[in-house]
Amino acid sequence: MVAMNNPLIELRTLAAKAENRRTETGIPRVAMVQGAIPEHRLAAVYEPMINLILQGSKSMTVGDRTLHYDPATYFVMSIELPAVGAVSPASSGEPYLAVSLTLDPTVLTTLLNDLPAPTERSVQHAGFSVAAITPELMDAWVRMLRLMGDPMAIAALAPAYEREILYYVLQGPHGWMLREIAAPDTAMARVSHAIQSIRRDFAEPIGVQALAQKAAMSVSAFHRHFKAVTNLSPLQYQKRVRLLQARTLMLATASSVTSAAFAVGYESATQFSRDYARVFGLSPARDTARILAANKACL
Repeated sequence: MVAMNNPLIELRTLAAKAENRRTETGIPRVAMVQGAIPEHRLAAVYEPMINLILQGSKSMTVGDRTLHYDPATYFVMSIELPAVGAVSPASSGEPYLAVSLTLDPTVLTTLLNDLPAPTERSVQHAGFSVAAITPELMDAWVRMLRLMGDPMAIAALAPAYEREILYYVLQGPHGWMLREIAAPDTAMARVSHAIQSIRRDFAEPIGVQALAQKAAMSVSAFHRHFKAVTNLSPLQYQKRVRLLQARTLMLATASSVTSAAFAVGYESATQFSRDYARVFGLSPARDTARILAANKACL
């Protein structure tokens, strides 16, 4: 392929075959997406990732915090977070287009072991943020996506380009975030372990004191660090996971509101409906009917 002078234009060309859902590239952990994405697909528990917008714009809302980003920025999520996204086409009409790299803890830890330790430790805590893209990071993404046209080279070169992308993120304002999540005994790493427990046992009553003990923190310190990292309390986090799971159940299996509520751990269908409407803006029945009608119209 002849290299283009503008790396953003080349990235758009390379990702032009993406669909309006997660589209695998053949490169480990690298995916792309394009076009109008159904709203309900953008409300999910997101895996740790680096997300680069190539065209259009996106917003991500976690708790009461909303971040906006466009082709001048990239988004990093270092932990699993229940979030609501929204995408928009470019002002000139071109469809939304983005690529992402799912974070692999092993790859990240190996890279950090090969790098000198930072001279100063950041006091920041949030597990998600947005930063301006740099030319070096953009060029690394170009080399990575070019591999879609040379599958035989993926096994040999993709690991190097993945390390390069992570390296430039580590050198940027989000570097502290990746370092914190990769270290075994930081507050963010401890919160991440607690998150895994909440996600695994989301239908069970949450034991905040037990989670705090496992994190080797007092209950008050655990609450403080958890809220700083996720912008949600542990109970709010569990509630979001339950509501997202219930929504999936109702859409995929036509479960009733009551059965979905009980399946995800609610003891009251009324309370479930109240929480659901607070998060999604409509009652469970009206929301799922809206989504199913929209999906049918797209067929």
